Amino acid sequence: MRLPAWIPYCGAAPVPSALLERWNLDPVLLIALGLAALALHIFRTKVRLSYAMSGLGLVVVLYVSPFCALGSVFFSVRVIHDVILAALLAPLSVAALGLDKARLSVGLPTITAIHALTFWLWHAPPAYAAAMSNDAVFWAMQLTIVGTATIWWARVLQAAAPAAVLSLLATMVAMGALGALLTFAPNAMYAPHWLTTQTWGWSPLDDQQMAGIIMWAPASAIYLLAALALLYRMFGDKAIHEAA
Repeated sequence: MRLPAWIPYCGAAPVPSALLERWNLDPVLLIALGLAALALHIFRTKVRLSYAMSGLGLVVVLYVSPFCALGSVFFSVRVIHDVILAALLAPLSVAALGLDKARLSVGLPTITAIHALTFWLWHAPPAYAAAMSNDAVFWAMQLTIVGTATIWWARVLQAAAPAAVLSLLATMVAMGALGALLTFAPNAMYAPHWLTTQTWGWSPLDDQQMAGIIMWAPASAIYLLAALALLYRMFGDKAIHEAA
């Protein structure tokens, strides 16, 4: 069977010697980043500038630097990319825009389920393959992951500690379950990477298993640590009140 020519948004998979040359200079993206930087300057008193600039810098790393092209090689790098969207860029967006104080109509259980299902959907092999072969689908993937994660983090921060902890643990379980599925799958399932990893010394199955381990352990640990921090603060506040 002849495989399609996968040309992801970040370009064809580079060989190791060419990676550092592979900066993404998409003019539309660069103009958008420039306009975003200008907007932050104009409205700097209305946002938390340090968080906003950190988020903008993270976007540059993800979509402009050679890290973008490396995601065309490795599914595991794409997983790191998507975890960064959900677990770093989204909370930075909440902090920058003060969304933890915004009135949001969606309930925490609902947005928890929507965010988890969104993450699972985009890592189903057919949806992932579509995102890696069509720029519009790729950006739909990016925006829905970070969008649902941003609303979810905002609602977590607004919720009472027990509900927030439960939501964080549910998200941890969803992330870990997907990671376990990828780790123990007997075959490489992601066609865009069937022919891209070999020049880097990895098999496609090795790459997929590494992606699963990343989701299963360090990515899940982010949500566990957040839940433990909330529990620590909750019991610490309770102890202070009882002592008073």
